Amino acid sequence: MNIDGKAWRTIWLESDGRSVGVIDQTLLPHRFTTRTLCNCDEAAEAISTMVVRGAPLIGVTGAYGLMLALQEDPSDAALQTAFEQLNATRPTAVNLRWALERVRDRLLPLPPEQRPEAAKREAARIADEDVAMCAAIGDHGLAIFQQLAAARPVDRRDEPFNVLTHCNAGWLATVDWGTALAPIYKAHRAGLNIHVWVDETRPRNQGASLTAYELGREGVPHTVIVDNAGGHLMQHGQVDAVIVGTDRTTRRGDVCNKIGTYLKALAAHDNQVPFYVALPASTIDWTLGDGVAEIPIEARSAQEVTQIQGRDSAGMITSVQLTPDGSPGFNPAFDVTPARLVTALITERGVAEASEAGLKGLYADD
Repeated sequence: MNIDGKAWRTIWLESDGRSVGVIDQTLLPHRFTTRTLCNCDEAAEAISTMVVRGAPLIGVTGAYGLMLALQEDPSDAALQTAFEQLNATRPTAVNLRWALERVRDRLLPLPPEQRPEAAKREAARIADEDVAMCAAIGDHGLAIFQQLAAARPVDRRDEPFNVLTHCNAGWLATVDWGTALAPIYKAHRAGLNIHVWVDETRPRNQGASLTAYELGREGVPHTVIVDNAGGHLMQHGQVDAVIVGTDRTTRRGDVCNKIGTYLKALAAHDNQVPFYVALPASTIDWTLGDGVAEIPIEARSAQEVTQIQGRDSAGMITSVQLTPDGSPGFNPAFDVTPARLVTALITERGVAEASEAGLKGLYADD
């Protein structure tokens, strides 16, 4: 994707062939800065502090983290220690464990001296696969948007096709293209008159900061709204479709996404607005059935609720306190939307009903 005329991925191997570059997302949208990760500790810290975030990108960063660890010590013990360290950084997104297990299983049969280079190749392969999957999700989602736009009453077909999204499921959450935003980018480039309602997505404001940043750089018309405005817009016919990403999807089609997604799904269901979830295969957890009961929900620092980060009048990035001294905060990072509220799942292999049968229809061999 584009930033000031230059094509970027969110993660890359640096020119030395040993370190990894990433975009520091904690400083966006006010400051674009990159970081270089030189060891496993730095990769783990980048994941846990959300320098990198988004389920697919977390997985790729974890894979490169194993490479960084094995460059220092390629032994079985070091591999296991790095695996456990990286896996503990973010418990909800299944992509992380999936990527770590894939790299570990590739390396274990190899002699130690071959492991660092093999880890590098496997991490790069996972990154390239993620780009291809996200592009395919975009193509399948584009077809849905085009069909929905064409099906509107004749007197509305010249109006913008309004899509609402929650959190950030764009290229900043993946390696490139994104999941939920990929169909939006494809639609914009295909000439569809599209407009995006961007939920601010408290408490970390990934919508207001990251999604709005991405859409602005790509030239996609968009408007940032407070999280509580979505239902109002749906009631008044100002939302044609909702599309979100997911950090973990059960085999029965329940989806776990940024806190507040469930409320948007309820509003969409009540107003007959289609609610789509975009995801790659790596986000499906075939071991889980009931998402509400079984998906672990990460609770992050209460400071994300009681404080907010922004740019002051002097141009400095700063944090300010929102709440009275002594008022506690609670910060569950995700919620689960039951499959019954999901119109369809948009994957790299096509569009599926949000059910075990629907997913198995696309992934019969998985």
